[in-house]
Amino acid sequence: MSRDLLLLLEPGFTDPTYPGERFICPHGAPIEGLLASDPSKTASLDVQRLPFARPREVAIKALDADHQGLPVLILGDEGPVPEDVQTLGEKRFVTDTNRILALLAERHGFPKVH
Repeated sequence: MSRDLLLLLEPGFTDPTYPGERFICPHGAPIEGLLASDPSKTASLDVQRLPFARPREVAIKALDADHQGLPVLILGDEGPVPEDVQTLGEKRFVTDTNRILALLAERHGFPKVH
């Protein structure tokens, strides 16, 4: 059985276009906040934080070279697969931040967004 895999950009990443500056991902920040709200809940899924630079080998291995955008929640086979997910072969995944937040609540018991 495979677990859900959440891929995020590592907070404080750098971009060579802007030397000396550090950044967060505006799409990943709400997800990071949710994860921080109850760290014990992260035990039920795999979370990996990736560097900003491409190619992002972990994302390529998990999906493919055309799907390196983050954040992404790749659904494992431990729960039901919602109808609104994207598919790539046998893989099911979600890239919309609000939907990822909702699925983290549904599948892993995190608080819901109000």
